[in-house]
Amino acid sequence: MLVHGTTTTEAKSGYGLNLDDEIKQLEALKEVSRIHPADIVPTFMGAHEIPQEYKEKKDAYIELLIHKIIPEVRKKRLAEFFDVFCEQGVFSLEETRRLVKAAKKAGLKIKIHADEFSPLGGTELAVEEGATSADHLINITEEGILRLSQSQTAAVLLPTVSFFLMMEKKAPARKLIDAGAIVALASDFNPGSSMTESMLFVLQLAVFTLRMSIEEAINAATANAAYALGRHQEAGSLEVGKKMDLVLCDVPNYLHLAYHLGINPIKHVIKNGKIVIKDGTRIRL
Repeated sequence: MLVHGTTTTEAKSGYGLNLDDEIKQLEALKEVSRIHPADIVPTFMGAHEIPQEYKEKKDAYIELLIHKIIPEVRKKRLAEFFDVFCEQGVFSLEETRRLVKAAKKAGLKIKIHADEFSPLGGTELAVEEGATSADHLINITEEGILRLSQSQTAAVLLPTVSFFLMMEKKAPARKLIDAGAIVALASDFNPGSSMTESMLFVLQLAVFTLRMSIEEAINAATANAAYALGRHQEAGSLEVGKKMDLVLCDVPNYLHLAYHLGINPIKHVIKNGKIVIKDGTRIRL
């Protein structure tokens, strides 16, 4: 990811779905954050799916999350955010609300996987609960767009997901932007629905499939993305007082970030004022 220009990233658990493996994933993120130049913002997402052994007793898994795993995550200080997949067949609106309230009580900030495959109303719930972001939004409703536009909750769009899954429907980026919502972009890098660590590819898909302008896409991948992680006071733009995180590209101008497809033009990456990628190669500090 660093070679492709990402200097700050969110990373989620959610592939263990039990106490030991969820904690192990978050501890791995903490260790990687200690030894790697990139800033890693950890999110606990034990509510990513219903584990097989709980398919017929979902409420018991919710109880496990609320009364055992979330308290352990808090005790070990392993996550900043809590995320939940609010979706038909996964967690309902009421189940999501219950989990979110427990996570907030434990001091975690909130993100919600909302309205990805069905217009369940997860976006409206994210706004209601003061979530930092609502993510995916491929099937967001008009009411959801209106609510986001009137809130401080960011809309995080993941165009590689609809591309990777070969979906006809895409997140309505133009409607969200024109309504005044805060729109960010992310890769959703994961083995099931978005196998890419290139934010430049994400930016290009945002332009060509979501009909965002190049300027809107760059802003969504930088300043607004930092906002969606609560890092806008220190990252996401080049300003006095922020971290010196800089990507230097071998292109004639910024338009080529979207115009010239299929290459990685990033030559040098500076993180916290130090060169960490030089001529496309990692520098060991």
